[in-house]
Amino acid sequence: MTCVSDMTTDARAAIEDGRTALGIELGSTRIKAVLIGPDHAPLAAGGSDWENQFVDRRWTYSMESVWASLQAAYAELAADVQRQHGVALTTVGALGVSAMMHGYLALDADGELLTPFRTWRNTNTGPAAEQLSALLGYNIPHRWSVAHLVQAVLDGEEHVAAVAHLTTLAGYVHGRLSGEQVLGVGDASGMFPIDVATGGYDAAMIAQVEELLAGHGHELRLTELLPTVRAAGDPAGELTPDGARLLDPSGALVAGAPMCPPEGDAGTGMVATNSVAPRTGNVSAGTSIFAMVVLEQPLSRVHRELDLVTTPAGDLVAMVHCNNGASELDSWVRLFGEFAGALGVEVDSSRLFGTLLTSALRGAPDGGGLMAFNYLSGEPITELEEGRPLFLRSPDSTFTLANFMRVQLYSALATLRIGMDVLQRDEGARLERMFAHGGLFKTKGVGQALLAAAIDTPVTVGAAAAEGGAWGMATLAAFRASRTDGQDLTGYLAERVFADAALETVDPDPADVAGFEQFIERYVAALPVERAAAALG
Repeated sequence: MTCVSDMTTDARAAIEDGRTALGIELGSTRIKAVLIGPDHAPLAAGGSDWENQFVDRRWTYSMESVWASLQAAYAELAADVQRQHGVALTTVGALGVSAMMHGYLALDADGELLTPFRTWRNTNTGPAAEQLSALLGYNIPHRWSVAHLVQAVLDGEEHVAAVAHLTTLAGYVHGRLSGEQVLGVGDASGMFPIDVATGGYDAAMIAQVEELLAGHGHELRLTELLPTVRAAGDPAGELTPDGARLLDPSGALVAGAPMCPPEGDAGTGMVATNSVAPRTGNVSAGTSIFAMVVLEQPLSRVHRELDLVTTPAGDLVAMVHCNNGASELDSWVRLFGEFAGALGVEVDSSRLFGTLLTSALRGAPDGGGLMAFNYLSGEPITELEEGRPLFLRSPDSTFTLANFMRVQLYSALATLRIGMDVLQRDEGARLERMFAHGGLFKTKGVGQALLAAAIDTPVTVGAAAAEGGAWGMATLAAFRASRTDGQDLTGYLAERVFADAALETVDPDPADVAGFEQFIERYVAALPVERAAAALG
């Protein structure tokens, strides 16, 4: 029997010897860093909260905030290592960076930003997305980097002439830490379409877009602007001395750790839930909510509700991405917290969320006739350029706390359901398992049960992925450091990471499935109300 002191000693030795992997993920509201050991179990974690800003009608984060929050997350991780294991963190065995996919980071020849970072949340790129989709015969969503570039050209933005490099947030941070302008194939697939046969950008589509740009007076070479594509396990540089000081201004962290290709949050979600093989999928729910389903074959036709991206290994994935996830739900929970405080009752966040979300399970299967829209921002799947959060009810609805919370949760899942209907009903995509992760599923059994009802599919939550995308990124870094010849990511996850993972599956309740069907019918019928509210300005 292994005692606790032996486990602590083993962890300390792994940290001191550099037999670890560090994963960092820049999420929508929190930056998280996780250090894992040789068995992929978390050894320590750190984090830092941050928020996007709506500046000049665009969603953005300042680069000062990127680095300040990143350094704060790493400092908290290092402090956690010292606290738990009694040793200073000076080296790691491998390192990887993940972040929100898509968006627009345009750099000049000196690596300086030409315009504030434009995040995935912006929906001003409709004309470019429409032109590109028609030109390529391929769905190019509003948030993709190529749509942002073409929209800047269509809008006559002066900075375009000086663009020397385009990247994502993960690619930008990776470049500053390693000096390498590379990107994991999963993240790259949200910048420009990937040819899964070659593992790189689609050459024919590159030529078509370059011709389009030339027609607007810009002789841009996308192959020079876009980051070099790397698959999971490929080398992607090392942590440089400047990068080490940037991440850890204290100077304790030494350079030299091998870095894996930077990935998007969709890719790390697939890794964290072992959803990289065909017929597997996962749902990630946070500020946005999206489903990823690994395909057995290409789609029969173009659907604007479905993006085609790839796993970190380069396999084709259908993505249902909804800009609006749990943010509106969070706002209501905070409001109830303020009410409790006004009564003199202090309730910690976990209990508050747990109590309110669990109440949803007592609600009527259809939500009692209530209706809600969680649209804080625009939502391309339902063709809304801007959002307005709404709560509606009819005179004969049943207005209870349980129904109210159920409808708030249903609202967070509704747009996802619309996209999943296209994938499952129109395309006949088959799923053997759907995993769920993210803040919406932290309250045991609630989000999991209602998602199962929304998509009429069993939903699994795994304890091994408790640390989320940062843990998934650390696992990709570990794969980079320990990969053997011929080993693929699917085999590595199945044999080395998830072989003994504890999983909990919830089957859809027939009553809830029928109730969600009634809710989604009313939701679609009420969309004109949401559009009218958005049109008011």
